Amino acid sequence: MEPMTLQDLSSHLKKLDFCMLSTNAGSGRIASRPMSNNGDVEYDGDTWFFSYDDSRKIAEIERSETVSLTFTAPASLLGKPGIFIAMTGVASIVRDKTAFERHWAAGLERWFPEGIDTPRLALIKVVATTVRYWDGEESGEITLPRSR
Repeated sequence: MEPMTLQDLSSHLKKLDFCMLSTNAGSGRIASRPMSNNGDVEYDGDTWFFSYDDSRKIAEIERSETVSLTFTAPASLLGKPGIFIAMTGVASIVRDKTAFERHWAAGLERWFPEGIDTPRLALIKVVATTVRYWDGEESGEITLPRSR
């Protein structure tokens, strides 16, 4: 079987709304929390998440930009394991309304009631450097250039 491409991963990620975002919490600790990619997965190696800019995860990213994302799909009805995707990357905080408009998705008002005008709104951009996957049969790794 051929190794997966970014396009292959994108088709899987479209079906996986939530992942775990792990950051460096300091003192040798890792902090993980669920995040939604909001269906924003025309995947080129970048993943986007909305957040409030006064959250702990934003402070952790501003101190240490290396993060990881883990996505998991459930097993199929026929018993085949789902896919597991683990990404390592570099995170940055974006506070630009034009970027908010580009990445906004219906339903986000649940968490950000004033839409892109919600006070303290921020975007977390994760630029993946390594993507590892396993689908129960095949596994592989894709290494991406850091600057895109």
